[in-house]
Amino acid sequence: MTDLPPANTLDRLTMEGGFTLEELVNRATLVELCAGVAELFSVPLRLFNGSGALVVDTHPSPRLHQYFGTQSGGRRILRDIVESVKALNPTSGMAISAVCPSSSRFLVAPVIYDTRRLARCVLGPFVPSELEQVPPALFQIDPGLEAGRLTELWRELPRMTDANANACVRHLTKTLELVLFSGHRALLASNMHLASTQESYRELEEKNANLSLAYERLKELDRLKSNFLATVSHELRTPLTSIIGYSEMLSAGIAGELTTEQLDFVNTIHEKGEQLLELIKGLLDLTKLESGTLNVRMSEVDMTALLEDVVATLTPTARRKEVELTASSEPGLLPVWGDAPRLRQVFVNLTENAVKFTPAGGSVRLTAAVVMELLEDDEDGPAVVLKGLKRPMVEVRVADTGIGIPPEERNKVFDAFYQVDSSSTREAGGTGLGLSIVRRLVDSHSGLVWIEGNQPNGTVFCVKLPCKKGSFSG
Repeated sequence: MTDLPPANTLDRLTMEGGFTLEELVNRATLVELCAGVAELFSVPLRLFNGSGALVVDTHPSPRLHQYFGTQSGGRRILRDIVESVKALNPTSGMAISAVCPSSSRFLVAPVIYDTRRLARCVLGPFVPSELEQVPPALFQIDPGLEAGRLTELWRELPRMTDANANACVRHLTKTLELVLFSGHRALLASNMHLASTQESYRELEEKNANLSLAYERLKELDRLKSNFLATVSHELRTPLTSIIGYSEMLSAGIAGELTTEQLDFVNTIHEKGEQLLELIKGLLDLTKLESGTLNVRMSEVDMTALLEDVVATLTPTARRKEVELTASSEPGLLPVWGDAPRLRQVFVNLTENAVKFTPAGGSVRLTAAVVMELLEDDEDGPAVVLKGLKRPMVEVRVADTGIGIPPEERNKVFDAFYQVDSSSTREAGGTGLGLSIVRRLVDSHSGLVWIEGNQPNGTVFCVKLPCKKGSFSG
């Protein structure tokens, strides 16, 4: 079940705690609405908010009232008029009128929305249409006010029947209620959207914090794993070297002649020790590559000579398996910019794998050729930003006619310890480290390695390595 937000949060979102006129409708809309009604009925109109502050005033004070302000008696009357209008506090939705000494009137009506009184509209002053004579009380306000001037200014006041005044107020209040409903709905939608966005942001921040913690934990575990592998590999290699050395001395007869059966046992110990030593070296290389501590000494590397050396090294193994092993390079092959021992390790590993998974009567072929690659960045200097500039790269392909690698497995075989056939009954041995080391070594040379199919069977490992810096062409 989803947890509900706290009650105070719900009140804030649904505005149950109350709202003001200005929160639902902006001031410009209120001014335009009131001005339209005042112009339609030709009468002054004012709007006060729930706190009593003036929000809209469509007309300046009438000239009659301005004239009142020139004398003390008139000013007193003006104060009385203001106080009497302020004292009107309609709550039932019906308008209430206030009558002035000049017989002019003010009509005050509440603006009620959702049972809340949000504002008051004040219509006036206006003179009832049926009143034709100047009321005598007007001339008694102050002796300093001239009768003729009072009469002139009194006749300037707008005239309106009570029915029209009430219609004007009803029109304004009903229109305001519709506008307030629209504003309320929009504000609620905005509040809910904002709350939803804030909650999503909070959840995202929480997830990011958890991911950061998990990432830091994984980094620490990866560091501990690398340290463990390095320590274990180092501690294993020392006694293993002694085992291999003593097995070699026993095989050479230094401790006396061995029987045929004893010699077979010693040779088996030596062979398995060598295999274990290769595994330990692989673990150490992988640890150094992951930690970035593997030294790579870059220089020009003759790939033709390097591939011939790889073939010469693995030819005895290939002959024992009755697999044909060859290498060829195109004439004038450019040198590669890399670390010769590490590149030799790459191609010995790939070729050894190819021989291992190729049945008797099959073949493994190493080919090298120069390909041109379009540059995508300017890491080699300002000149390479020119459009169409290419750099030469040497592409080496190790193709075999073996059992092949399914397409869905080709991206996985470069993961450490991953093997296509990981069952305990698999025919080919190995730890699954070789191809992971190959990929990391190629990456350290700014190269690429990938796998292609070799129809109808077999696999092609492709390695692309950059030539020496400065070799560019347009």
